[in-house]
Amino acid sequence: MDSQDSSIEEKLVPFVEGALAEADRREVFQQIVEDTLAAARKLGASDAGVEISEGVGLSVSVRKGELENVERNRDKSLAVGVYIGQRRGNASTSDFSPAAIAQTVRAAYDIARFTAEDPAAGLPDAADLATTAEAERDLDLFHPWDIDAAQAAELARRCEAAALAVDCRITNSEGAGVSAQQAHFWAGNTRGFRGGYASSRHYLSVSPIASLPGRGREMQRDAWYSSMRDAAELASPEAVGRYAAERALSRLKSRRVRTGEVPVLFESTVAAGLLGAYVQATSGGALYRKASFLHGSLGQEVLAPHLDIVEDPHQPKGKGSAPFDDEGVRTTPRRVVAGGVVQSYFLSSYSARKLGLRTTGHAGGSQNLAMTSRLTAPGDDLEAMLRKLHRGLFVTELMGQGVNYVTGDYSRGAAGFWVEDGRIVHPVHEVTIAGNLREMFKAIAAIGADVYQQGSKSVGSVLVERMKLAGA
Repeated sequence: MDSQDSSIEEKLVPFVEGALAEADRREVFQQIVEDTLAAARKLGASDAGVEISEGVGLSVSVRKGELENVERNRDKSLAVGVYIGQRRGNASTSDFSPAAIAQTVRAAYDIARFTAEDPAAGLPDAADLATTAEAERDLDLFHPWDIDAAQAAELARRCEAAALAVDCRITNSEGAGVSAQQAHFWAGNTRGFRGGYASSRHYLSVSPIASLPGRGREMQRDAWYSSMRDAAELASPEAVGRYAAERALSRLKSRRVRTGEVPVLFESTVAAGLLGAYVQATSGGALYRKASFLHGSLGQEVLAPHLDIVEDPHQPKGKGSAPFDDEGVRTTPRRVVAGGVVQSYFLSSYSARKLGLRTTGHAGGSQNLAMTSRLTAPGDDLEAMLRKLHRGLFVTELMGQGVNYVTGDYSRGAAGFWVEDGRIVHPVHEVTIAGNLREMFKAIAAIGADVYQQGSKSVGSVLVERMKLAGA
């Protein structure tokens, strides 16, 4: 072992124990990336890429005021991809010692030696990789939360207690939880890319149970949460608890409704799933395998003509924000759909080559998507959207995974509320809604201004003109 290896090993002791300062951690990550790439070159690799990461976190849950679980996680990984021409091998390890890294590189190299050539395999083109300035763009993603298990448990108790105090019909709870997570990574490849950053995500949730006394003793559960990169921006435990309780109470005395075809309004929290379905159908893997109902849709109108989808990967504190994708390709704000017409897909370098296109910087998925309507007015809150629904089903929960991306067929269990004359009449359960995504996308009549942005996909409530409803 040379003197450089000794220096790295000495730094790895506090690294593994979690005591390494931020600047030192970055220095260690950078050096491991350089050593790993050098080892791959020494073996004869034509190209190589490596990513090293570490994640730490605390998760605490309580139920009925009593502490249930305290979990601490510390994960670390080094993943290396080695290329011999157009043959690729991958290997990973959680051991950052020089000997383990050398063994991992050798394993990836040996896999590549015996792998068939793939014309689409290879690192991204150098022109697509993020420059040093682009890779170092500060997106304000790292806000570590200095909280211990006792403090986290107290926040969870406050959240649950607030839910239980709303109404005597809130009789039980599936618990409340608090989670604080942070991660660091550094990546590089033999085509000159180097980059990495730290990120955090924190979470507070509760799931109360409402019940009615008497024969049958109907019980309904609902939940609510708040998730932010900066814990200071989380909703208060009391606000989360109260709203979760109100949602559970609103579901009491649920009924089934008659089978038929009706308009369906998706609450903003579940409407994001429609946006996710669009991403899945226009992602490279599904497209080059021809396993998507939107294969060959570039330049075609697939959504209603008043709809747009935009992406902003550089949104400060955004859940999907990133200066570069998982391959080191620069990310850029873009219009994904304009006036219902597909402008671009979601492609990695590999899927782009398979399709004869250029990478869009989406190895790892989409980044901060928003679907909007040119018809939406500032006053189109939930009450306004219910009036637009007029008579039909307002969906607040979806169950099951009934989406066939090859055909676009869509069938999900649903719960929510029946609406007459623009007003909620009663809660609904045990129904199924069905349609075809190709038709549903074009039948989106309106999108509300009631956007609830807790994830990387944001959209207001979505009104679909007609779907099949299977009920009583």
